[in-house]
Amino acid sequence: MRNVYIWRVMRTVGRHLPFCLSVFLLLSCGNTKKSTAETETVQKTVGPAFVADSAYLFCQQQCDFGPRTMNSEAHDRCGEWIAEKFRQYGMEVTLQRADLPGYDGTKLKSTNIIAAYRPELTPRLLLCAHWDSRPWADNDPDEANRRKPVMAANDGASGVAVMLEVARLLAADTLALGIDFICFDAEDWGTPQWTEDELSDAATWALGAQYWAAQYAATPSAPRYRYGILLDMVGGEGARFYQEQVSLYFAPDVVRRVWSAAQTVGYGSLFPKEEGGAITDDHVPLNRVAGIPCIDIIPYYPDCEASSFGPTWHTVSDDMQHIDSNTLKAVGQTVIQVLFSEQ
Repeated sequence: MRNVYIWRVMRTVGRHLPFCLSVFLLLSCGNTKKSTAETETVQKTVGPAFVADSAYLFCQQQCDFGPRTMNSEAHDRCGEWIAEKFRQYGMEVTLQRADLPGYDGTKLKSTNIIAAYRPELTPRLLLCAHWDSRPWADNDPDEANRRKPVMAANDGASGVAVMLEVARLLAADTLALGIDFICFDAEDWGTPQWTEDELSDAATWALGAQYWAAQYAATPSAPRYRYGILLDMVGGEGARFYQEQVSLYFAPDVVRRVWSAAQTVGYGSLFPKEEGGAITDDHVPLNRVAGIPCIDIIPYYPDCEASSFGPTWHTVSDDMQHIDSNTLKAVGQTVIQVLFSEQ
């Protein structure tokens, strides 16, 4: 059985060939080192309690619109709802709209939703996730489902749900730190598995993040970020978050900071200090193009035959029945610990 996690890495070679060759060569030469003698500073728990039931509800409310596939009514209505929720929590919201070409030439009406907490403060931190749904369940075990849209309760809605709950908590607890929340669009329109040449899909993934990173790099007055954290598929049953290799290459200090925070708040078992795979995701253009050290909190299921992203990845089963409040809690409380440790 092919390893789908490694398969997506192989698709990464098609999407970002020069980058991937350089990363893997450098990794093989030992340029990214993992110290076995790392000492950790004992931290105390800080910040409010992350409310998993609230995040679960935010996840459900996104799914209530239906699959948020590009150019659909459900997509547009959900985007308006997300923006309004951030405004409700006192955020300054900007909508970055762009027409972006899909892998097949389809014009994708994309909207990155940017919500600023305390926009007057610099430097800032960046929290991000994608909010669109995969148009095709191309990894579904049932071939009859592979052209159907994905509900994307986990692969999309969960990351946004965690950010919305963090924003809700910040509205009631002033933090002396500037934070930008970015919901990236058009992440999941990447070349489907049924195409004849799977390695010809360069740049077809993470389109909204690519656009944002290019605009950011071209704007000298754009805010400076200490680092960023990407949340992707952070609500699945049985999820464990290994240390993703691209994150380790570009931002090893941020990886250590986040995994230490998970240990502090009691979720070290869900954040093992072991390496996972190397993934093309929204954090790649943020690191490569925008120059922001950004890590990816993304699950790794080493023993799952269907996909090392988990059994529901790019299937019609990515629905609310397979969202686990404990997983949302583990990720959300870890993020809270990181943010409130920055003060």
